[in-house]
Amino acid sequence: MTRKEKAVLVCDRLEKRYPDARCSLVYTKPHELMIAGRLSAQCTDARVNIVTKELFERYKTVEDFANADIADVERIIMPCGLYKTKAQSVIGMCKKLLEDFGGRIPETIDELTTLPGIGRKTANLIMGDVHHKPAIVTDTHCIRICGRLGLSKSKEPAKVEQELLPIIPKERSSDFCHRLVMFGRDVCKARGEKCTECEMTDICKYYISDKKIK
Repeated sequence: MTRKEKAVLVCDRLEKRYPDARCSLVYTKPHELMIAGRLSAQCTDARVNIVTKELFERYKTVEDFANADIADVERIIMPCGLYKTKAQSVIGMCKKLLEDFGGRIPETIDELTTLPGIGRKTANLIMGDVHHKPAIVTDTHCIRICGRLGLSKSKEPAKVEQELLPIIPKERSSDFCHRLVMFGRDVCKARGEKCTECEMTDICKYYISDKKIK
């Protein structure tokens, strides 16, 4: 079986387990996803969703964020950690959106990553969920699970992205990443993985090489 054939099989099985793929960050407007993505760095999505409930009620537009009182934003997002840096990024990215892009969300990775605090991970999230274009979000779940399955070798996000792009069907790539997050939380955990509940064991490099198959 080639890596590409295995990738399609993994997509099929994840789709069967999770027919409704969805982003775990809660948002209603494109700029909100961008901000939530920035806040999620070194923080759980669950905590981000708690924090953004107040944040998005208080600041509703890109203009609101661009003109926000940084001390107030820091206060709200403090539970997410790194709140001073993140507050600067949130206000800075919204100012740049207005100044350089007329308030619109850029439609390329290169443009998105010019915004303060936006790396390839969040840029790909925007590309997939907002613009509905092929995108691979290489978060910790993606890197861990794809490494275990033998779909990728690197642990560096950018390299994993390049390894997966040729083998994951483009039209399924964004949902594939969302399903990996769900699968990583339910089954293929960083610690205490539930291999006995997993439908991937027959094609999982980690499971087979660890001699769990007797």
